[in-house]
Amino acid sequence: MIRPCRHTLTPALRTEWMGHLCGLCYALRDDHGQAARLATNYDGLVISVLLDAQAPRSRHARRTAGPCPLRGMRRQSVATGEGARLAATVSLILASAQLSDHAADGDYGSRLVTAAARRVAGTWARRASGTAADLGLDAGVLLDAVARQPVLERPGSALLAVTEPTETATAAAFAHTATLAGRPENAAALAEVGGLFGRLAHLLDAVEDLRDDAATGAWNPLAATGTDLAAARTLADDAALGIRLALDEVTWTHRRLAHRLLVHELDRAIGHAFAHASADEGDTKKDEGPRRGPTRGLVPGCAAAAGLFCTCQMCCADTFPHPWTGEPVEGWCRNETCDGCCDCTDVSCDCCDCCSSCDCCDC
Repeated sequence: MIRPCRHTLTPALRTEWMGHLCGLCYALRDDHGQAARLATNYDGLVISVLLDAQAPRSRHARRTAGPCPLRGMRRQSVATGEGARLAATVSLILASAQLSDHAADGDYGSRLVTAAARRVAGTWARRASGTAADLGLDAGVLLDAVARQPVLERPGSALLAVTEPTETATAAAFAHTATLAGRPENAAALAEVGGLFGRLAHLLDAVEDLRDDAATGAWNPLAATGTDLAAARTLADDAALGIRLALDEVTWTHRRLAHRLLVHELDRAIGHAFAHASADEGDTKKDEGPRRGPTRGLVPGCAAAAGLFCTCQMCCADTFPHPWTGEPVEGWCRNETCDGCCDCTDVSCDCCDCCSSCDCCDC
């Protein structure tokens, strides 16, 4: 959901953001093994950013990491310590939930592959629970929320009932950053931020998947609850406004990166998701032909993903074939320039944020 373009961050904020992203990746490796690095995601690093934004600079743990293909073989000062470990723990629990969900839906086809996916999910959940206990986080809250999700994905459920488990999990994780940072007075406001962030993540994921889910017959919360794009956009905008207001109640040590990600980048993400969904909706009316579904199982797909990852195609190529479906996917560094950053349509207009690295506002 949050993938800032280089030109919407100042050089200092870009370096800080990369430090948190790489710190999350290393924390997954150090605490849970190399395979756990597959759980690295852009949204998870927000937890690390929030903890640092509340804690005194003297508590910011950093180390210099060696060259990595995903950052052009450059060295990088990366975040370590409790923020990175908490972000890794939450990311791994949510990744284990995704594996379990796909296994339950029979997406992997083979019984052998499904059983393997369930074992990996169980291992990740147990390891993450151990790290959570070390950090004082009750992993049971997250695991319970994850377990309730499939039960709610049934016909007749209300949309906000479907998003509730995600909201509960992210609220607990965001609030715990206040505890670890020594700012207990921030916990309530950050719980509200986390809940709305989780709602927004669920909504945007549903918006982005709407066309593909319709083609494959997969369950989609918007389609299942009869929520149109206009109503979903209203919910998304309300969530973004709630996040902005709740952030104003937080006591910060330095808030610039947190504000940039949770206010400006969220607004951009909403605009892009709904602009593209509206375009897809128009295209669907012209072409109702079937879209290609998954062509690989878990193991072949993972092998293809490993090959793409190790050859840097995921990062450096403009597009690369999706490991499971074979469809073209934008490279991770596709947005290193401003191509496509400005969505000046009646749905979204964020050109004022494009190619701007000014320091004129506190964000």
